Parts: sequence; structure tokens; C-alpha cells
Amino acid sequence: MNIGIIGLGLIGGSLAKATKRFTTHPVYVWNRTEATAAKALAEHAADGILDVPEDFAKLDLMILALYPEATIEFVRSHLHELKPGAVIVDTCGTKTLVCRECQKLVASRPEITFIGGHPMAGIEQSGYDASRAELFVRASMLLVPSSNVDKAKLQQVAEFFLSLGFGATKVTAAETHDRVIAYTSQLAHLVASAYIKSPAALKHPGFSAGSFRDMTRVAFLQEAMWTELFLENQEFLLPELDRLLGNLTDFRNALAGKDKGMLLQLLRDGKERKIQVNNLPEEPYSPF
Repeated sequence: MNIGIIGLGLIGGSLAKATKRFTTHPVYVWNRTEATAAKALAEHAADGILDVPEDFAKLDLMILALYPEATIEFVRSHLHELKPGAVIVDTCGTKTLVCRECQKLVASRPEITFIGGHPMAGIEQSGYDASRAELFVRASMLLVPSSNVDKAKLQQVAEFFLSLGFGATKVTAAETHDRVIAYTSQLAHLVASAYIKSPAALKHPGFSAGSFRDMTRVAFLQEAMWTELFLENQEFLLPELDRLLGNLTDFRNALAGKDKGMLLQLLRDGKERKIQVNNLPEEPYSPF
């Protein structure tokens, strides 16, 4: 397959490098900053740069590693250039808006397949220079197909991502994705950003260990991207934030009232939930 990678940040750059490292598929890239695309070409992370409509016409799979609004606009601008049978996959951290709008656009070309995607992988750094071929090893790739997706296309896409080192693919619905991601990803970034704002953070050397590193790791983020993701997923993120604030209020009230019994119970409840989480079964891979 001819693979097109649109956007060469951490995710797009890593997808390009992983495709070149682990497969024999030709890789063609596009990036808003042309120098980055040229660097990927020079480093042999790409076989060519997508420039003119004829370049897009040769793609079998186009993967968009852009922000949500930019993803929709790119599909709108280049959909007519793709050949019949081509597949588009995005990698955005929210799915409802992107999948809805891109499915609307693709409806004008039913011979093109759009599948929502979200690689569950990342590190604190961002940008092409931080990208690496091994980023997705053992990670999960979430896929959000339409109800009428061609099962052969979905399986082809799932197998492609597995070839990059992903440990599993998981098929889900856009709303389910956004509801769960609000808790597992977005709330974690929000909490880290709020937690590190304490003046005590500046005094941590010599007084901190793993718990501080774990709590603050994702505070180093791309604020423009996460602002867009938070606002697009407000419907699901706000309830999770309200639930967290309620839980924190319970702890505050127990401390303020010196209520030892309540504090013990709150901590015991948290420990028991962690045990439940640790014992959740792993779901087997299935492309459908």
C-alpha cells in the first residue's frame, strides 16, 4: 500500500518512522512546515513529499495526524483528489465531531472509506524531533468505523496498525470513545496541570519521588491542542471534573473536621477501586 501521513508531529512522525521500520509500504508525507517534511525525507522516514493533487491520487491509505478542526478541513480540501477505494484514518483525541463531519464529507464519495482512529500512545515531548518508530509497541489502537463500513477495509486497517507494533486494536463508537477518554486521558492532563501550579512544586528537589513524577508528567503538554480537545469534549469532560471535585471535597471535609473514620473510609474506598481496576481482564483483539 502507498501510505500518506499528514502532519509530522509526535504521532505523525512516529507513524512514518514505524511504517518505514516495520513494513515495506512506501510512505509519503505532508506537513504544514515544509522543512519538517524535507527532514523526514532526508532521514529516510519518508519516500516522498505530497505536494500536488497527483501525489494524493496514488495513496491507498491516508492517515491524518492533525488537530480536529484541521483534520476536517484537510479532508474537505483533498477528498476529491483521492482514488476510488482509498481509506482515510484520523488520529484525533476526540472522535464525535471528527467522525461526524468527515463521514458527511465522504458521503459525497461513497467509494472512499473513512475510519476514525486514536493511537493510545504518547510521551511528554512533542514534535517531529521527539517522534520514534517504537512509540506504538504494545499500545492500543482505537478504531471508530461507520455502521456500514466495508469489513474487509476495516480488517485491512487493523492489520496495518498491528504491523506497526500495536498490541491490539479496539473497535468502539465515537460517543463511547469520547466518554471514556474524558476520564482516562483528558481529566488526567487537566489534573496534572492544576496540581503542578502549587508553589510547593518549585521546592520539590530532594523531597519528591515516583508519585510526584507520575502526577506531573503530562502537565508538559501542547496547550493549543488540549484546549481544542477539552472544549470539543466538554459534554463528557465536565461531568468527570465535577465528580472529581466532589471526591476532593469529601477529602477536604474529612480533613477540616478531623474526621479520622471518614478519612480512613475514603482512602479504603480508593484502594479497593484500584484493586478492581488492576483485576480487569484484558480484552482480546478483534478487528470487528
